[in-house]
This record gives sequence, C-alpha cells and structure tokens, in this order.
Amino acid sequence: METITRTQKRIVDSRFTLSALMGPQDANSMGNVHGGVIMKMVDEAGALVAMRHANTMVVTVAVDTMTFNEPIFQGNLVLCKAELSYVGKTSMEVYVEVTAENPLDGSSRVTNTAYLVYVALGLDTKPMVVPELVYETPAEVGRAAHAAERQAFRKRMRTTP
Repeated sequence: METITRTQKRIVDSRFTLSALMGPQDANSMGNVHGGVIMKMVDEAGALVAMRHANTMVVTVAVDTMTFNEPIFQGNLVLCKAELSYVGKTSMEVYVEVTAENPLDGSSRVTNTAYLVYVALGLDTKPMVVPELVYETPAEVGRAAHAAERQAFRKRMRTTP
C-alpha cells in the first residue's frame, strides 16, 4: 500500500452520508418531496466531503445535471452518500447518490445521482490548493478518468463564447 503524506488524502478519508426523515414541511400536498429539498441535501453532503478533504471552507461552483428518476415521499428516509471523484489544484468534484428508504419495510431505491464541483477557499476567500487525491482501487481510478473528462468539458464551456 502506498504511503499517504500530509499533502495527500484517500477517498475514504472524506466520505460522508447525510440523512433526514422527510416530513410534511418537505413535501407538497400529494406527499411528494420538493426537488429543492433534495438538491439542498445533495449540496450539503457534497460540501461536507469537500471541506473534509480540504480542511477549509468551500463554495459550490457547478452542479452537473440532476435527474429525478423516482419520486421521494413524505415519510421516506433520504440518504445522500457522497465521495470525491476527482481533485484538481483548487477544485474538487464530488459524486452524490441519493437513496430513498421506506423505514417501515426496509425497501430502498436510488432516486438521484449528481456530480458537484467545489473550490476550496483560504482565510482571504481566495482559492487555495487542496491535497492530492490518492486512488486505491481500479473503480476509483476509472471514476477519476471520467471526472477528468467532465472537468475538461466544463473548462471548455467556460472559455467558449
């Protein structure tokens, strides 16, 4: 196993799961949870992963497409499982998988997935360098390769008029 230095971290070091039971305040009159509630949870889970990795405050700079594949209902337990997929110099891409669980029968289903990008900020509120990310499994290496392609696409889109 590779030695981890102070300037390197593993994906497992910052993984995070945010969970909440959906109540009436989270849903419309039909009992469907508002998309904005889920998007807020996704952003919070992603930001906590990025903060854990960078050990500093972060800001959200991009949310790639989020598709609502399945409804989430009042009474469901929502779990947002988040982990880093890619780290650049000052930015970090986080993958978040949303699962809705019925706590009465234990059934669960993935309802959403999203990729979010955060930038680490120093005390001067300027972007700061973050630790390198160490990939430990072939799956992590594969996800990082796809993440690098997404990041290159994002950069092209920012520079294209």
